Amino acid sequence: MFTGIVAAVGRIEKIAPLGAGPEAGVRLTLDAGALDLADVELGDSIAIQGACMTVIEKSAHSFAVDVSRESLNKTAGLGAPGEVNLEKALRAHDRLGGHLVSGHVDGLGEVTRFERVGESHELRILASRDIGKYLAYKGSVTVNGVSLTVNAVNDRPDGCEFSINLIPHTVEVTTLKALAAGSKVNLEIDLIARYVERILSVSGTAGNPAPAA
Repeated sequence: MFTGIVAAVGRIEKIAPLGAGPEAGVRLTLDAGALDLADVELGDSIAIQGACMTVIEKSAHSFAVDVSRESLNKTAGLGAPGEVNLEKALRAHDRLGGHLVSGHVDGLGEVTRFERVGESHELRILASRDIGKYLAYKGSVTVNGVSLTVNAVNDRPDGCEFSINLIPHTVEVTTLKALAAGSKVNLEIDLIARYVERILSVSGTAGNPAPAA
């Protein structure tokens, strides 16, 4: 689990194919930037652009992960060298500064607007209707691994456009500063929203005893 509070901006330095076929994944080697790897062990989880990955190699200032072709097809920002948001997995005694984040990308969104408004930036993203049904005013969403608050939701025939206000600090210390209209972003819906939908979907049978074996 993660919190969506980015600990550092690292950089994908090397991409090595894990096989020769079109279905082969890749091994990413990353410069960890300011992320402290002293307490990271092989097998630990680190979120990269919001996608949970397993550390398979580590040095003092870099680490490597293997990414399947399926993950590459369903995410943005992992298939080419460049800056990425990094967060180590949450420990039981850590502060929960953002919200509960699993590191499982639910889908891609497309930036429709990213512009300065006063001292902040307005970020608008178009998501599919399947993801849009989980978005709510003042609810939480994860964008490229960053825990953010939804300021407005606009359901459209082509999907759901939602708006976020980014304070200067968030823009400065994450890769969100590189976004522009047309950019693809990784989205993860609020974990609680998943359970609410499940509860409502079976509410007609709630409280009924299980059938006898």
